[in-house]
Amino acid sequence: MNRLKPICFNSPSQKSRSSMNIILSLPAYLIVFALGASIGSFLNVVIYRIPAGLSILHPPSRCPHCLTRLSPSENIPVFGWLWLQGRCKHCHAPISSRYPIVEATTGLLFLVIFFSFPTLPQILGYWVLFSWLIALSLIDLDTYTLPNVLTQSGLVLGLGFQLSQSPSPSYGLMMGIIGAVLGLWLFDIISFVGTLVMGQTAMGAGDSKLAAMMGAWLGWKYLLVGGFIACLFGAVVGGGAIALGLISRRNPIPFGPFLAVGAAITALWGHQILSTYLGLFFPLVN
Repeated sequence: MNRLKPICFNSPSQKSRSSMNIILSLPAYLIVFALGASIGSFLNVVIYRIPAGLSILHPPSRCPHCLTRLSPSENIPVFGWLWLQGRCKHCHAPISSRYPIVEATTGLLFLVIFFSFPTLPQILGYWVLFSWLIALSLIDLDTYTLPNVLTQSGLVLGLGFQLSQSPSPSYGLMMGIIGAVLGLWLFDIISFVGTLVMGQTAMGAGDSKLAAMMGAWLGWKYLLVGGFIACLFGAVVGGGAIALGLISRRNPIPFGPFLAVGAAITALWGHQILSTYLGLFFPLVN
């Protein structure tokens, strides 16, 4: 018996329909990117002011050199910096390129999340998580600290996210709490063992608190995935930097950015990573 031919999804009519959908969706994509870039602009304020003990709301954005308040046109994410050609309009001092990079990166990550998750609560939740991760990563790179005000508030928001996503709120809250406790204890143990082996402090207390925040958002299973990815990236980057002579073994390396990368990768692809791992090594479990 002849089999029916499968429907061809790449027919010209369907290609044109798909192209039309993309064109019609462009305004939505631009809005999402603009929203993310605007959040990135605010994150630049958070990254600079929280470690300095300054208010994140007042005064408004200004030149870090002459302290002149930026006009609305100068404050447009990404384009404001480009329009000023990376220099203050008033004192002509250079403005760090990190400002537009953070804005553009946040906008792109908002788009990735928008495409990756099917429901609005998930999209909003992961927008919040990634915003916290960006701020914490760059603060750690700048100051070798992870402020409690961010890790603790992020943990509480993660528990709230678990509550909103689970069919049983009590179960979701329990999974979030277990993940947070496991993250705190696990990285405290890693820090203790690393300190014994290396003869110097291996991790700061902030890293364990960030791991607890990750556990609250991701749950205990995906915390392990994210933690493994973080350790892998940390070992490769740190080991590579030492091998190339860029740093010595005694130089501290902020681990927060690696935890953030592990959390981000796990949030986006953790299910596929865990399923692949279980399928390869524990096929009966999977």
